[in-house]
Amino acid sequence: MSSTELPDSRTADAAPAAPRSRPVRIADGEELRSVALPGLSLTVRARPGTRTGLPPALYVHGLGGSSQNWSALMPLLADAVDGEAVDLPGFGVSPPPDDGDYSVTGHARAVIRLLDAAGRGPVHLFGNSLGGAVVTRVAAVRPDLVRTLTLVSPALPELRAQRTAWPTALLAVPGVAGLFARMSRDWTPEQRVRGVLSLCYGDPSRVTDEGFLHAVEEMERRLELPYFWDAMARSSRGIVDAYTLGGQHGLWRQAERVLAPTLLVYGGRDRLVSYRMARRAAAAFRGARLLSLPDAGHVAMMEEPETVAAAARELIADHDARHDGS
Repeated sequence: MSSTELPDSRTADAAPAAPRSRPVRIADGEELRSVALPGLSLTVRARPGTRTGLPPALYVHGLGGSSQNWSALMPLLADAVDGEAVDLPGFGVSPPPDDGDYSVTGHARAVIRLLDAAGRGPVHLFGNSLGGAVVTRVAAVRPDLVRTLTLVSPALPELRAQRTAWPTALLAVPGVAGLFARMSRDWTPEQRVRGVLSLCYGDPSRVTDEGFLHAVEEMERRLELPYFWDAMARSSRGIVDAYTLGGQHGLWRQAERVLAPTLLVYGGRDRLVSYRMARRAAAAFRGARLLSLPDAGHVAMMEEPETVAAAARELIADHDARHDGS
């Protein structure tokens, strides 16, 4: 049994949402709840399907993100899946895990525990960036939980990372996150959001004025969390550590073990995950489909949700057609 697999599958209990100083935004049609597990509390953002009996889906965000990162995509697939997006431990509205484990394996274990406890598997599984690495590990070690896998700019090991990705990697160095927090103390939330958008979007002008305002509000909320920088630093360290693992626990080796039909989405203007990695990923995931978006950056599901939804819908429909009646 992989270290990511857990025999514990206790039933999840409804629990109050984690304390927060500001309310988190919930889009029309979404529902937010907190799920309590031993040593762990996860916030889940649900977008129920438009009819009963639809297969379940789970969406997993990237470093510094939250379940809100999927709010543009989820309604476009609500007639195909019953969707839920999770806030990983220490992100969004989920509090830090009791054991302080922010490794890729730790996050994967949290996803597995959520699925086991809720009994929702197998699901159509989506992941972006860090979330892409997390769900790759989930699909490799627990194929029984995964119907299909959709990866948007997955954070898989690169030998030569782009220079624009170096600052994120530096957060993994002990003390750097605290130093950066002190150095950026006087930055306004608006300045921080513009920096994030310029790094994550192929074209930041795609973001509407309303969307920018919502992002600023979310940034203000996160900066008030006492564990914000610690979660960022430890998760960054978790990515770097995962990149150095070899053997059967290496992410590329685990990609080769994935049995689920896989859709890979890469942006030509991605400043964090190199576009050149698309070819290697397409070779690693057996029979994978590749969606290349030349004008997209790191978060294609937010930049071009209609295009991503169309490709994911085709993957889901093909899978369900093959398994109907089986």
